[in-house]
Amino acid sequence: MHQILSHVAGAGHRFAGRARGYPRTHEAVTGHATPTEDRMPASPDRPRAVALRALKLGDLLVAVPALHALRRALPEHRISLAATGWLAPMVPLLDAVDDFVPLTGLVPFTFDTPPDVAVNLHGAGPPSTTILDALTPRRRIGHAGDGWPGPDWHDDLPERHRWCRMVRAHGIPADPEEVWLAEPAVRSPRPGATLVHPGGRYGAKRWPPERFSAVARALADRGHEVVVTGGQGERALGADVVTRAGLPPTALLADNTDLPELAALVAEAALIVCGDTGIAHLSYAYATPSVVLFGPAPAAVWGPPREGPHRALSHDDLRRGDTFGADPDPALLAVTVDEVLAAVDQVLAASRRERSRRARA
Repeated sequence: MHQILSHVAGAGHRFAGRARGYPRTHEAVTGHATPTEDRMPASPDRPRAVALRALKLGDLLVAVPALHALRRALPEHRISLAATGWLAPMVPLLDAVDDFVPLTGLVPFTFDTPPDVAVNLHGAGPPSTTILDALTPRRRIGHAGDGWPGPDWHDDLPERHRWCRMVRAHGIPADPEEVWLAEPAVRSPRPGATLVHPGGRYGAKRWPPERFSAVARALADRGHEVVVTGGQGERALGADVVTRAGLPPTALLADNTDLPELAALVAEAALIVCGDTGIAHLSYAYATPSVVLFGPAPAAVWGPPREGPHRALSHDDLRRGDTFGADPDPALLAVTVDEVLAAVDQVLAASRRERSRRARA
């Protein structure tokens, strides 16, 4: 049996975001049960529902609306999320699951007793369904497949819509716009900063660093406090951007923040400029103004929700579509520094209008 890391759903405080008219608060995630009308205190005696999503940060965050829907639909269940182990610090922010099963990829896992419900948020093929079938759940929630009822899989659906459509087909209401996360327990080390995030897991998703530097330099000249962030192994890339932009060494935070700190940076940031990677999805969750550059993966599938101060940039007619390629996708390379700066002006103006509208309401 895999080690199960406990967390109490409902312990976090909803951080719905500025774009939806909710004020920012700075209450911490307590880590203790806060029973509500539709939630029971965590108990090992409750029936278990397990949701499988053993992928990366952005992949997990596009499944958040479906997880919120499951939480409401299964208030009496103990919901376990089986996901990639390094994502464990995200569990308190999801505010939808009770515990976490850390996985090293898509590998089998077990519980002491069969779960009542198994939810396939990973895919629709045998690699994921076989793992969940081995748990012998009473009920299966997923896409149509061998022994699995549900809707057919369609490749071109927006990811948040895909998983909400799936749970709706099983009688569970779901809203793909419900992307919010709970407020991080830690505070941002740079509240109000503008985050420039030049990294990406694959070269096809990486806009040239000299262009990120040009954007960072222009924003700094406008009075922004620019901070350059990055994931594991991206410190050299971040340092290159900082140096080219003429920023002080203190602007470099790449490969120097854990997930809760990164979430806090995003939640309290003034602006995010990044590629199509996990930090973009954090900006959607916290309604932080963002300009996101897309290459091999279309924004129509992986882009921002309908609401919120976000702008996706890409030249779709040039897309090659090789997500795992080593070189930037032509759709991404065609995006210019001037286009990014114009989009920055647009999202910040939209954010100001929203704040003004709320002030008059």
